[in-house]
Amino acid sequence: MHFGLSDEQKLLQENLHRYLDESLPVARARKAMEGAEPDPGIWRELAELGVAGILIPEEHGGSGLAVLDAAVAAEVLAYGAVPAPFLANAVLAPVLLQEAAGPELRAAWLPRLAAGEARISVAAEECLLRRRGRGVELRGGALHGRALFAIDSAGADAFLLPLPGPAVVLVAPDATGLRVEPRETHDRSRRFAELFFEGARPGEILATGHAAQRALDRMLLAGFAVLAADMLGACERALEMSVAYAGQREQFGRAIASFQAVKHLCAEMAAELEPARALVWHAAHAVDALPEEAPLLAAHAKAHLGEVGRFIVRTATEVHGGIGFTDACDLHLWFKRVEVDRALLGTPDRVREWAALRQGWPPPAVEAARD
Repeated sequence: MHFGLSDEQKLLQENLHRYLDESLPVARARKAMEGAEPDPGIWRELAELGVAGILIPEEHGGSGLAVLDAAVAAEVLAYGAVPAPFLANAVLAPVLLQEAAGPELRAAWLPRLAAGEARISVAAEECLLRRRGRGVELRGGALHGRALFAIDSAGADAFLLPLPGPAVVLVAPDATGLRVEPRETHDRSRRFAELFFEGARPGEILATGHAAQRALDRMLLAGFAVLAADMLGACERALEMSVAYAGQREQFGRAIASFQAVKHLCAEMAAELEPARALVWHAAHAVDALPEEAPLLAAHAKAHLGEVGRFIVRTATEVHGGIGFTDACDLHLWFKRVEVDRALLGTPDRVREWAALRQGWPPPAVEAARD
């Protein structure tokens, strides 16, 4: 049995890498990160390549592809540290709209998302962990509370929000009673905001109850797989940069790549990264093809890459020596991207806990013994 990417997926990889080489060098990416929001031209260019509509059905102007295809795209975008609203607009929002919204709402938003003409931010952090003093509730038909880390918030035309109950609602950015405050993270390639609700009325209630829970679960699985792929791509670039730097940097009259200690650091990074690739691809494939196995696989991929990714970017920084800790070295773009990916939609411990609960662990007897 053959395990690997299809010819079409390999072509997608090649086209996106060609786009990075020809149109989006690191210098342009860094310049785009300096503005109040990422360069909108980059997202339009990616939309023309089909990235924005990768998970959107063909009848709505998208490509109608699978989560594995989105993971392939995410891996390349992270490799290039591309400052684009891919996670919310190409993955989380399309999945929620397809799973929870009615035909009219899907027809209103999906074609515009696929064309890169509209943006929807998703505030999904409270799906796994509701922090003290955070979270949003629907009371008397109005929203109250605070939502942390609305993903890809810059220039958003709407916010998608999961609520306890559960429910999924769509809120306009100019809704009365909503205050949007940008929040900076280490990673400037994505933009985040905190949402303050003081009696704001939701524009649409997409789904409630079991339908909302199914939509949120599907969104989390896709998000886990794509974030794992994002960390994979960032780690690939960090390893490549480390090997290249070690071959150029000289000490004591020879390249540091000839030192046994540096060889070991690079070999350890490669040994951790290579099996992670198969895990990510299989987890992304399972989201669509193996629904019973998908929760465990997707959660494990996200958690494992969060730990492997931290090891790789830290080790890459050590290989680069003193300059690895400075903004003058491009490596920090990928270091910061991995750190933010690791936390988004749950840290490794929290994601594993979510997966364990989905598998019915711990059993009642263990819980009783703990009490």
